[in-house]
Amino acid sequence: MKMIESILADAADIAAVRRDLHAHPELCFEEQRTADVIAAQLTAWGIPIHRGLGRTGIVAILKQGTSDRAVGLRADMDALPITEHNRFEHASQYPGKMHACGHDGHVAMLLGAAKHLAKHRNYDGTVYLIFQPAEEGGGGAREMIRDGLFEQFPMEAIFGAHNWPGMAAGQFALKTGPAFASSNEFRITIRGKGAHAAMPHNGIDPVPVACQMVQAFQTIVSRNKRPIDPGVISVTMIHAGEATNVVPESCELQGTVRTFTLEVLDMIEQRMRTVAENTCAAFDATCEFEFKRNYPPTINHPAETEFVQRVMTEMVGAENVQVFEPTMGAEDFSFFLLEKPGCYFLIGNGDGSHREGGHGMGPCMLHNPSYDFNDDLIPLGATLWVRLAEAWLAPR
Repeated sequence: MKMIESILADAADIAAVRRDLHAHPELCFEEQRTADVIAAQLTAWGIPIHRGLGRTGIVAILKQGTSDRAVGLRADMDALPITEHNRFEHASQYPGKMHACGHDGHVAMLLGAAKHLAKHRNYDGTVYLIFQPAEEGGGGAREMIRDGLFEQFPMEAIFGAHNWPGMAAGQFALKTGPAFASSNEFRITIRGKGAHAAMPHNGIDPVPVACQMVQAFQTIVSRNKRPIDPGVISVTMIHAGEATNVVPESCELQGTVRTFTLEVLDMIEQRMRTVAENTCAAFDATCEFEFKRNYPPTINHPAETEFVQRVMTEMVGAENVQVFEPTMGAEDFSFFLLEKPGCYFLIGNGDGSHREGGHGMGPCMLHNPSYDFNDDLIPLGATLWVRLAEAWLAPR
């Protein structure tokens, strides 16, 4: 495993920054202190920065030589609305907020790379370091793009990474094509007619309508799409009624839809609307159907994925570069990949044994109140970022 000596020497200092960010988590679009800490570090190292894209985002600019070529490296920086169970020294000081997904570690790895790249400019072109807000549901990538990220900082490609609990530290994983699914939400309100529960014939009961609807939605997955095309419909909330002896006037269904292609998503949305409206009509009820598309699927570009795999293999050996099994989770790096070629890959976070005394009883999994980022990854991830930038911008 070939890590950069200067990054190893700075690892403890960068880890201290990571732990400070962990202790002071901020939710999407609220990352003001986080951005201030990042900006202070970059400025101290003499790196020019631009602030304000996507409200709290930062772009650091590292330019060397005469080439007009450029590459982007991205780290997300927001936390989650979770109450932390850990009690070690750097646990969250803000009740109800926690870095339970490792974005503090993502920032740290990119900061480690930034310091080295600023000192050892072994590349010809420009490296843009993108510190992005609001990955956790806010669509911060989309907002940075809307604010002119790629117009102000033109780049040939963009790369992003996420830590992955359960995969051994020292290993990476990636794949070409779809890696993360699209994320979408629906809300369906069934309007019936209230009545006494002892005389249901005087009303229109929305509850059995909802039951029919939930069952019918699963036939969309099993009978309307090709079996080889992934898709998930999950009804996760059903709300109706206030008293046991009253037929309610309405019933509300909510849930999510996940797919790897927009074609399957289009089909599912259309079929869900048809099923909902016609099921209601069959029972003399009415329907209000809302469908919100949040994040598109994350689809890695073949050439850029092959490039990352080659750099990883040179760094840690082919045995430590795995093929990533796609997940139905979502990632807003997808917005960047709709605009620019690139690759989103994983870095193993280990089995949780790195956590200090005082950690929670739960597993060290993403979005878990007992999670903590593995600081041993900081020099590993920072080294990979440097090697990717140097390889992309190597003189030709």
